[in-house]
Amino acid sequence: MKRKITNTSGFTLVEILVVIGIIAILAGIVLIAINPSRQFAQARNLQRQSNVNEILNAVGQRIADNKGVFRLAGDTVCSQNISTSTPMTIASSTSAEDAFDINACLVPTYLPSLPIDPDSNRAYFNTASDYESGYVIQKDATTTRITISAPYAELGEKITVTR
Repeated sequence: MKRKITNTSGFTLVEILVVIGIIAILAGIVLIAINPSRQFAQARNLQRQSNVNEILNAVGQRIADNKGVFRLAGDTVCSQNISTSTPMTIASSTSAEDAFDINACLVPTYLPSLPIDPDSNRAYFNTASDYESGYVIQKDATTTRITISAPYAELGEKITVTR
């Protein structure tokens, strides 16, 4: 007499669908927890914070090297004073009306290159005479302290450093 051999190993279609459903739910939870767009925005804000500090340190060093004055008498490169009334965009004079062109004042002596905002839709650097950094500079009229800000910060953050 021959025995009938039955193959009982393997998964049923329902078991496979249940496992796929559980994996999909877990993947959705992980993606929500990680939130890549938020992580990228935080990384860009950290870069903005670093750039603001870098620019402010370079301006401070330039002022220190010139005995407390950013604008030097007879210096055609840094002939502009930092505004005390409104924030000025750090940009070439050809790219914005309220531009404060400090590229020639700081590069290459104090900075290897002028930092620009990590969001390429708002900032660019084509040449030393055609750029917009995406940062603003202002000087307090009473204390003469200089403030650099990143107006395009994301996630509702306000990135401003004063020295």
